[in-house]
Amino acid sequence: MWLLLAFIIVPMIEIGLFIQVGGVIGLWWTLAIVLVTAVVGTWMVKQQGRHVLDKIRRSFNELSDPSEPLAEGAMILFSGALLLTPGFFTDTVGLLLLLPPVRHWAFRVAKRHVRIQSMSYTATTSRPGPGPQRPRRPHDPGVIDGDYTEVDQGFDELDPPKRPTHRPSEWTRH
Repeated sequence: MWLLLAFIIVPMIEIGLFIQVGGVIGLWWTLAIVLVTAVVGTWMVKQQGRHVLDKIRRSFNELSDPSEPLAEGAMILFSGALLLTPGFFTDTVGLLLLLPPVRHWAFRVAKRHVRIQSMSYTATTSRPGPGPQRPRRPHDPGVIDGDYTEVDQGFDELDPPKRPTHRPSEWTRH
């Protein structure tokens, strides 16, 4: 429902702003401003994107929580999409999202409303006898874990060996 309202309200705001601004400064100046904000915004997205990408790499290398740099990267990407969309309202929101204090505020607001779950997977269990150890899976009632052993039932004489009916290719082994 909110998305539908956004797709209706945002274009109406943009059309109204285009009419008002174009009436005051003229058509060509209005188009020039839209073009300049797209070019400058793209340059700013590129610069800030590099900086945030470095923060993401650093958080992965240091094994720290990458949620804030990842959220910043998503906001910068969204900002770029808004800046490339022609309009004064979308350009204003896009430029605001390029300001680090605005992104930090938006992250704090989103963090209060988003529930994040995580899972770690490090424990191992050993099986009796020879064989590799396998990782322990968290308990899931929908998963049945077990071992199996193939048993020869003695039906080999009833099942004739399979022989290829074509020449072997380089992609198969026979």
